[in-house]
Amino acid sequence: MAESTEPLALIVLDDGLQSVAVRLVSLMPQEGYYDAEIVIRSDFVNATVRTGFDAADISEWGSLLDVVEEADAEAGEDEAEFSGDWPREGRTAYLTFITEDPYVIEVHDAPGTQISVRIPLDLKSDWIGEARERLDTVRRTLGV
Repeated sequence: MAESTEPLALIVLDDGLQSVAVRLVSLMPQEGYYDAEIVIRSDFVNATVRTGFDAADISEWGSLLDVVEEADAEAGEDEAEFSGDWPREGRTAYLTFITEDPYVIEVHDAPGTQISVRIPLDLKSDWIGEARERLDTVRRTLGV
């Protein structure tokens, strides 16, 4: 069986027209951090920015999925909206996930260029399940 040449992706948010992904550049942490890249694809902008995260950030992505799922469940009742950053703001490029309709992902290269890009995504209803499967795959692969 041939090995995949695709980088291991922790996050893939794709509505068929545009996408935001976080892919590992290396499976070995350097000084506790995994080297990764945030990749944006759309008709308007295609960009890649380096980022990094640690084992705690991987768990925080799982927690962010929990909160988003809860906000989605409550959205019918009182139009609950939520936004959360991943990984923690300030030390590297990061995402802000906003539960609007459609979802919005902001990509911030805060410590570098200070450029931010806002990407609306009309994600399918099963995206959280797919995100959890991807998270489990990354956890198993990295042993975290």
